[in-house]
Amino acid sequence: MNIHEYQAKEILRALGVPIPAGEVATTADEAEAIARRIGSQVVVKAQVHAGGRGKAGGVKLAKTPEEAREKAAAILGMQIKGLVVQKVLVTAASDIASEAYVGIILDRATRKPVFMVSPAGGIDIEEVAATTPEKILKLPIDTRYGLQPYQAMRLGFFLYDDLAKARAASKIMGQLYTAFMQSGCSLAEINPLIVDTAGNVVALDAKMGIDDNELDRRPAIAALRDETAEEPSEVAARNANLTFIKLDGNVGCCVNGAGLAMATMDLVKYYGGDPANFLDIGGSSNPEKVVNALRIITSDPNVKCILFNIFGGITRTDDVANGIVTATRQNPLKVPIVIRLTGTNEEIAMKILSENGFAASSDMDEAVQKAVALATGGKAA
Repeated sequence: MNIHEYQAKEILRALGVPIPAGEVATTADEAEAIARRIGSQVVVKAQVHAGGRGKAGGVKLAKTPEEAREKAAAILGMQIKGLVVQKVLVTAASDIASEAYVGIILDRATRKPVFMVSPAGGIDIEEVAATTPEKILKLPIDTRYGLQPYQAMRLGFFLYDDLAKARAASKIMGQLYTAFMQSGCSLAEINPLIVDTAGNVVALDAKMGIDDNELDRRPAIAALRDETAEEPSEVAARNANLTFIKLDGNVGCCVNGAGLAMATMDLVKYYGGDPANFLDIGGSSNPEKVVNALRIITSDPNVKCILFNIFGGITRTDDVANGIVTATRQNPLKVPIVIRLTGTNEEIAMKILSENGFAASSDMDEAVQKAVALATGGKAA
């Protein structure tokens, strides 16, 4: 789960991280009033779960409260990567002398949170890693002991030669690590961490991604979820207890089991197609899950063919077949469907589908090739 910049800043501010004053507005009038309270130049920043806000025109400097109103009016309602901006953060502008990057990411290879810091802040850390990897220091942290002062100072001196600035940065890193652990993060970053013209080290931006597995025991963090800022199909899938991730392809995939779902997407790519989604209906034999899955897949206008790939172990293939029949009766399909079923109650499932006008196969390669051909106009590899 992602949270907004203003929410991440509130968490960090509560831990003592120096952050410019700022408030959230949902209207241009509110933005103007906030700018008047701040009493200086402000930056109006779109609050959406998408990168590249500045390039998309979602971050604007305003020199007066009236200008803050104008900038907010232009940003509110705009779309950034398909997401509509419904909130803006109005925050005090800073005079920047230098920019750095500070982040923590959960590294599955080391099974530890890893600090990544760079004196080249303000740009994508991926770009820095690709072009100047020597400008990044990575430091795994043993969670039994947490971030130790000597480690924090090592990170601070990688960013700054000046002792006072290194100490200030190391303190902020300790606070960021506390926020990371307390909030159940998989990612927490400050980009940029700046030194202003007065020599103060300040967090100018903040980003936090929360591990969904942590939400049940952190209700206060779970309450920060903003479904209006998320992909609607992913919200619908989560509410239907389906594991779903929207992708950019045209073959809609409905599969049971994460491993088979990944293998299915790999095979779609292998045969020259592009999956439109990852969708795992799980091991349940509830036909309603299939109904919900089909509704979510067909809501994507990019889908040109639907591929069902079911291996029946715990999942009964006859229940899946009944789900397909029910779903297509409720909402007749406008795109072709390819079905591969094998496993528990396979013969019954095939009979159900045949009696309702559906063809099905037990061969995975054959089904995937057919789905790709239908989605690409016969251009499967």
